Amino acid sequence: MRIVVKVGTSTLAHKTGNLNIRRVEQLCKVLSDLKNSGHEIILVSSGAIGMGVGKLCLSSRPDDIPGKQAAAAVGQCELMYTYDKLFSEYNHTVAQILIVGLDIENEIRNQNFKNTLFRLLELGVLPIVNENDTVSTAEIEIGDNDTLSAIVAVNVQADLLILLSDIDGLYTADPRSNENAELICEVCDITPEIYALAGGKGSTLGTGGMSTKIKAAEMANSNGIDMVIANGNAPAILYDIVEGKNVGTKFLADRK
Repeated sequence: MRIVVKVGTSTLAHKTGNLNIRRVEQLCKVLSDLKNSGHEIILVSSGAIGMGVGKLCLSSRPDDIPGKQAAAAVGQCELMYTYDKLFSEYNHTVAQILIVGLDIENEIRNQNFKNTLFRLLELGVLPIVNENDTVSTAEIEIGDNDTLSAIVAVNVQADLLILLSDIDGLYTADPRSNENAELICEVCDITPEIYALAGGKGSTLGTGGMSTKIKAAEMANSNGIDMVIANGNAPAILYDIVEGKNVGTKFLADRK
């Protein structure tokens, strides 16, 4: 399968913004093993701004665009250095692709983006995609990596999109505040009622929340791609997802 895996800041970093070394090591090991088994893997990775916040010893995520860009410039270096080092240990080469909204909206730039991705896959490289937060502005930004991962999945005609987050999936209510909340294992139709379950923003270091994940599912499903939301605390969960086991919340594409 061709699989796009999106990992959020809350999975990659501690609440301090510093890298969660053990978890990132596990993530790279599992992705390398899946790639060894014959799957094509594309990683959409958050974390640049969050890691920049930690490395710069800032008390919180910046609110202004120049502040976010500065944090991203610092954090992206650490993020890619870490990925390159860890994947190299399993004999896999990685490539960094940083894009902005215009790379998707402009026909020529979008084709160049797809050409690069497909050639990297042909070469056996594991592409790591992120929004170019060091140069993006409010007018042209994609905004969150849930949306970016769905865009990437559609552009590369992926078989599966997986969003790893700090929550097990979509619940009937917020499990953090309602002990009676139940996990929804499967969603066949994204209705207004499903959107109503989304709630608000996720972690303080990230930009997304459940609503952006449902929008990503809608984009993926409408293009024939299944999507799974699962907890990234234990990256080995990726094995179960790829094997089709009942894990997290699976949004089923309409294949009529």
